[in-house]
Amino acid sequence: MKKMSRLEAVLWNIAFPGFTQLLTGHYIKGVLFVVLEFLMNVNSRFNQAIMYSFLGEIERAEAVINYQWLMFYPCVYMFSMWDGYRSAMPANEKHSYLPFVFSAYFVTVGLMLSPKITFFQLHPGPVFLPMLSLIPGLLIGFSLKYLLIKKRHHH
Repeated sequence: MKKMSRLEAVLWNIAFPGFTQLLTGHYIKGVLFVVLEFLMNVNSRFNQAIMYSFLGEIERAEAVINYQWLMFYPCVYMFSMWDGYRSAMPANEKHSYLPFVFSAYFVTVGLMLSPKITFFQLHPGPVFLPMLSLIPGLLIGFSLKYLLIKKRHHH
């Protein structure tokens, strides 16, 4: 089995969920993540929504997206990243899941709220609002991780 750094593990799974697992010899998990990503992506028409969003056609992105399928995407995507990260992390690292879990929650909420949210007359839509929602998810997750580790060292 190939060993890789935590950064490499996360970056491969950002590129495509399941790649880290395949590269490290976890073939069943890797294939499962690839198949799930493909099913969610195709059925949600996510690539079309991404294309329209980057072209500034947010209304078209909202019209094409299937929210019922896309709602699964953040949790599977973040779990795949955490699983890859976990396989590359030191055995004694605690609470590594928190940034990934809170990111999945916040991205999912951002997706749910995306049809209604507007910032200064800009409507970020179903791609950019969930991406922006990643930031508070990471901040809260890393903060909780830090606080729990700090609390543990004080006892």
